[in-house]
Amino acid sequence: MINGDALAVDISKLVGEVKQEFSLDELNGKTIAIDAYNTIYQFLSIIRQPDGAPLTDSKGRVTSHISGLLYRTASLLEFGAKPVFVFDGIPSVLKSKTIAARINRREKAMQEWKEAQDKGLIEEARTHAMASTRITKEIVSSSKELLGYMGIPVIQAPGEGEAQAAYLVEKGMAYASASQDYDSFLFGADTVIRNVTITGRRKLPGKNIYITVKPEMIKLKDILARFGINRGQLIWAGMLIGTDFNDGIRGVGPKTALKIVKESKSISDVQSMLKSKYNTQIDDAESVEKIFNKPDVTPINNADFHKIVSEASLDKEKLMRFMCDEHGFSKERVEKIANGVLDTKKEQKQKDINKWM
Repeated sequence: MINGDALAVDISKLVGEVKQEFSLDELNGKTIAIDAYNTIYQFLSIIRQPDGAPLTDSKGRVTSHISGLLYRTASLLEFGAKPVFVFDGIPSVLKSKTIAARINRREKAMQEWKEAQDKGLIEEARTHAMASTRITKEIVSSSKELLGYMGIPVIQAPGEGEAQAAYLVEKGMAYASASQDYDSFLFGADTVIRNVTITGRRKLPGKNIYITVKPEMIKLKDILARFGINRGQLIWAGMLIGTDFNDGIRGVGPKTALKIVKESKSISDVQSMLKSKYNTQIDDAESVEKIFNKPDVTPINNADFHKIVSEASLDKEKLMRFMCDEHGFSKERVEKIANGVLDTKKEQKQKDINKWM
């Protein structure tokens, strides 16, 4: 089992003040590095039946993720965006505690889901079902297969997908990193966009309340300017609050974390302050800091990236076979999507040619 349900470092209160809504039209012609696991997890969580059961095909295989990838990614293409999906590799050993905790939460949610179903509590069952979401090897494999048939480039990261996506943004090969998680900033992403594949009207879990989810854009420079810190201090603040690689310090919230990092010039200063004021320290602080400052990524130059993107092409026949013959999706709907993707890619190619003429 692969654990791709990232919870994100809890710095939402630090970045919430600088996020801005934007229109997907603004992504026209721009390459977007999408955190694949994060996006697939969202599809698996949201695209479910009323009682919380995921969509499945005639053989009982989960299809919620491929439904989301097909329709939502095609919609993104219609706005002229150029998505590139970045998949996680092997997680750091420092993430083992987080992974174990997630497994326990999912197992508990799975049991609560079954109990709610037995009692006929549909809304409650759906809420627990969403919390039980997991990403398996089969789900990852089928996701990559579908994206390949759609002509969407896929990049396999050696470690954290968000780190690789941030790298692409930093090197100017991608305009933004698309993820629901905020730890993209700790990896150095200059621009992060959220909700790009889950926009629209959404019902809040367990409540008869609907909200409209809109795309959001957040700039790293705006976060740093808002709080008067540098990226290194933002990393320390994240570590104090808690990341996927370390537990936060009990009693230290965003405001206290900011105060501490502003008075520190190194992670050693942070540790010294914690020792004197709280009689505690961040476990493996130097190693965690290094994960964000020098993440495990695959170096890619512009020529190699262009090759990856240019070699990705839609295969309508295989797409139809995969979605319709193998997984039972509507041939009419899938063909309409395939033709739309093909037309979009032709338009993009012509625009690229015109740009260089």
